[in-house]
Amino acid sequence: MTNRTFTMIKPDAVANGHIGPILAKINEAGFRIVAMKYTHLEPEKAGFFYAVHKERPFYKDLVKYMSSGPIVAAILEKENAVEDFRKLIGATDPSKAAPGTIRNLFAKSIEANAVHGSDSDENAEIEGSFFFSQMERF
Repeated sequence: MTNRTFTMIKPDAVANGHIGPILAKINEAGFRIVAMKYTHLEPEKAGFFYAVHKERPFYKDLVKYMSSGPIVAAILEKENAVEDFRKLIGATDPSKAAPGTIRNLFAKSIEANAVHGSDSDENAEIEGSFFFSQMERF
């Protein structure tokens, strides 16, 4: 278990003006933002980031969606970061997300679910490294 996780505020939440409220929820939950950037994923980079899903039927739509507008990428720090952040964001389907979770409050659909959260310590490291160099993370 590590004390860091990775998140992205997705294009739908950025477009709908939810960056501030989402970051406030993250801070209120006791996470410290270690690194953060506002950026735009080109389709090639989005495809590389989601390569694990390349054989799935939703892959092309996912790449198109994730490159459709700006995102906010961040590395967060807190004890038990991955598990605690997964609880904070809620279920992928916002209609099934617990009240008060980020997806319950800000997501529009399963596809446009406001935020990404790493599902393991290993993936948090890989995903964080995709967006941030070692020097940017401190």
